[in-house]
Amino acid sequence: MPHRVVRLLNGLRLLHIPTSSPISHFGILVDTGTRDEPAEHPGLAHFVEHTIFKGTEKRNGYRIINRMENVGGDLNASTSKEETDFYASFLSPDYPRAVELLADIFFHATFPKKELEKEKTVIYEEINYYNDSPSELIFDDFESLVFQGHDMGKNILGTKESVHDIQREDILGFIARDYTLENVVLASVGNIGTAQLVRLCEKHFGDGNLRHGSRTRTPFASYIPQSRTLRKNASQTNVLTGGLAYHIRHPKRIPFLLLNNLLGGQGQNTRLNMSVREKKGLAYTIESYFNAFSDCGLFSIYFGCDTHERDHCLELVYKELKKLRQQKLGTLQLYYAKKQYIGQLALAQESKLNELLSAGHMALFHDEVADTDENIRTLEAITADELIETANEIFDISHFSTLIYDPEEE
Repeated sequence: MPHRVVRLLNGLRLLHIPTSSPISHFGILVDTGTRDEPAEHPGLAHFVEHTIFKGTEKRNGYRIINRMENVGGDLNASTSKEETDFYASFLSPDYPRAVELLADIFFHATFPKKELEKEKTVIYEEINYYNDSPSELIFDDFESLVFQGHDMGKNILGTKESVHDIQREDILGFIARDYTLENVVLASVGNIGTAQLVRLCEKHFGDGNLRHGSRTRTPFASYIPQSRTLRKNASQTNVLTGGLAYHIRHPKRIPFLLLNNLLGGQGQNTRLNMSVREKKGLAYTIESYFNAFSDCGLFSIYFGCDTHERDHCLELVYKELKKLRQQKLGTLQLYYAKKQYIGQLALAQESKLNELLSAGHMALFHDEVADTDENIRTLEAITADELIETANEIFDISHFSTLIYDPEEE
């Protein structure tokens, strides 16, 4: 049965997936991220994620940290292009502690100015880390290349200059505008009854001050394939190539997830890994990625190699893409592609935190979230014709952009 989203009396949505595990997870997922920031404040959504834990009306930052860690729990958060998530992992008897703490942080964060200035230096170091890591930085720069001139292309961290300029009033204004009833979902995966959890959430979230409000995002509709080569202080060449793909509601999203996994997903037997690493020994890492956003998607292939083998690796990559566009999978190939992906999904469900974040994100768009059995049935129904049709829509390299980091010349 699909997991149903229930509503608290104030209209706030709650998704709960019961488990028998001794470890539980509870989070607040907000449908706002980097693309929703004011143009004059790049990095603001990520800055909110960092500083919301620095104090509330009744707790300082030290007490917030220790509220969960004193009982062996963990408190964390993350920011992406379209979402900001705050969540806790804990022993199941500590549900009341976790729910109360997250509600306190979410509704009563004070953002002390002294702590804001201190946290800016932390984010400067985070920016330094990415700038010193070409294999990490290239993903952000590739998104900026593909989504050039659009909010989707903004770097999640912002710049040192933009972070320096953020003030407390900017944070409060952003939260008031985007942290609305329509943009928030509470998500839970754990050992507690739904009725008990609803009562707990009503107690701590029911009277929270969340206004109604909708936000209109500007769709990305101006893609122009581009190629760029930059020099970086690195010992190898890093390459990202790819282009636009399906949005999160698209009916071909799941077939493409299967196709991407076959091409360059988690396994060592992916087509890219077998062609470039196992047969030729040209790269240590080669993988493909698919990120589905609310109104668009991004497909990409990453590898790092010796500079002199860069073009050879790209040829091998394009050869595998061409095969998937021209050669329909045989019955046995399709069977094992599905079997492998279904097994990987099942293993991924062992991480209940990943399940919480994945299901919670879907709940931002749907009143019901597919469970594992329903996802398996959907995957098993995919045909070879669907996959080759999907491959021809997405794997056309004439529509690809490519970003290359070559080592600096000696």
